[in-house]
Amino acid sequence: MLEKFTNFIDSKLAGPMDKIANQRHLRAIRDGIIATLPLIIIGSFFLIVAFPPLPQSWGITQFLTENAATILLPYRMTMYIMSLYATFGIGASLSKTYDLDVVSGGILATIAFLLTFVPVNVPADANAGVEGFVLPMANLGGGGMFVGIITAIIAVEIYRMTDRSKFKIKMPAQVPPAVARSFESLTPTLIVILGMATITYFIGFDWHMAVGKIVSPLVSAADSLPSVLLLIFLITFFWVFGIHGVSIVGSLARPVWLQLLEGNTTAQAAGDTLPYIAAEPFFQWFIWIGGAGATLGLAILLAFTAKSEYGSKLGKAIITPSIFNINEPVIFGVPIVLNPILMIPFIVTPMILATVAWFVTKAGLVAPVIFTAPWTLPGPIGAYLATGGDWRAAVLNIILIAISVVCYYPFVRIYDQNEIAKEKGLAEAKS
Repeated sequence: MLEKFTNFIDSKLAGPMDKIANQRHLRAIRDGIIATLPLIIIGSFFLIVAFPPLPQSWGITQFLTENAATILLPYRMTMYIMSLYATFGIGASLSKTYDLDVVSGGILATIAFLLTFVPVNVPADANAGVEGFVLPMANLGGGGMFVGIITAIIAVEIYRMTDRSKFKIKMPAQVPPAVARSFESLTPTLIVILGMATITYFIGFDWHMAVGKIVSPLVSAADSLPSVLLLIFLITFFWVFGIHGVSIVGSLARPVWLQLLEGNTTAQAAGDTLPYIAAEPFFQWFIWIGGAGATLGLAILLAFTAKSEYGSKLGKAIITPSIFNINEPVIFGVPIVLNPILMIPFIVTPMILATVAWFVTKAGLVAPVIFTAPWTLPGPIGAYLATGGDWRAAVLNIILIAISVVCYYPFVRIYDQNEIAKEKGLAEAKS
């Protein structure tokens, strides 16, 4: 029965899912957003510095609090406007798949995105004597991510159309390549600027309000326990058949995850209540402990309780990578893939951890996540940082590891006994 189901998944599902994961627009979105992760990680770090998890009576805490506005400026120039950087990355990545100039594609995407903004005229008396136009910064962050995705795709498709139709200025071969590329980009630049300016400024179309109305139900739904459980099920389900679940599901979910995270960081910087639970760091530090499937519990059991020679040696080999959330050795070494015994806890365990973590966070016992800590940190450290220095998050992470050990335990016992039987059979065959 399992073999038939596996063959069905492999023949009917694996191919289409792989095509979806490698579809050029989805891949460009994924690569463009991932390119902003260093800015998100470093930028959000300044939130912790501005709001340190230290006693208020300490002098350093008072100094940092008094200078919070200045300390937060690097955050406001990086993570707070991450959609601007992501849009450039998406445009550059998509241009690369069409064999177009990468830099020109990124610039066109950025131009198209910025032309969805209507600058606000600030009177002199409202801005310390400085008069001028300002951009609504909030939509440069996670709130404008979907607009950035749409406009980046539009801009690059216009670039591709003009390039393929030869509707462009072609310079002689003697002209330096950099100069030639600039002139070749004149036509798509003209179309993008005139088109976007007409739609935004003359027709009066509000891109951010329109797209916001469309995606707001999606964002609200994503920040719910049923949505979290569904995403976990899909990711782990694909993994047990050897399909990289995060690559597929994450490409679709990451723009929403970033919007949730940006909502929390904005609220933190403003001193407001954090509104969301299910941003991506929530998955990393309270669900994927040890990697997809929460396999650190499995690695601990194999390393310290396995009686079979293979299980014991494997456990000792995979325990260190698992502590740092690297679980390919577990997935393919145990293996989890196509394993009828261990695929059950691989899917169910992270769903149990998510449920526990969700209700604990919802009850206010642990702070929501505000920081994208490097994913290779050990769980308690990463959880502590991701929540802005909440020590209760580290405790919760340790408790969840213990729960994962309990969940995996009966299945590891069966797995280990099977390995012992195999080793015994091989020994008898040799003798």
